[in-house]
Amino acid sequence: MAQSGLTKNYDIALLLIRIGVGIIFIVAGWGKLTGIEGAQAFFGDIGIPLAGVMAWVVAIVEFFGGIMVLAGIYIRVPAVLLAIIMVVAIFTVKLPDGFQALRLDLMLMLAALALALAGSGAYSVKAMMAGDSAEPSEG
Repeated sequence: MAQSGLTKNYDIALLLIRIGVGIIFIVAGWGKLTGIEGAQAFFGDIGIPLAGVMAWVVAIVEFFGGIMVLAGIYIRVPAVLLAIIMVVAIFTVKLPDGFQALRLDLMLMLAALALALAGSGAYSVKAMMAGDSAEPSEG
């Protein structure tokens, strides 16, 4: 079945959002994973309970959740978890410094929630695994 222009635009929009959100979280998570002692110290400094463990949890969710979002495979759960991380970042670190400090975190939170609601779209590993084709079918 051929895709309508609106459906194709929707799927391209989801792909673009997944690329942006996925890359940002992969890079952030990799930075934490490769500098976990610094992340643990920072989490402790801002009063996160169980800072050592939570730094690992956040690093793993950001890195692997970012990969899942970028690839478009089962993104609803990691997208919600990434949005939760952004809510915590906003309220524990960014909010006291005003809107300028929290605007990227707010946008990432909203984009992650949008992906959690909308799913991966046609241009995703999940769609390829299911045998869905993003291209119009022949005949």
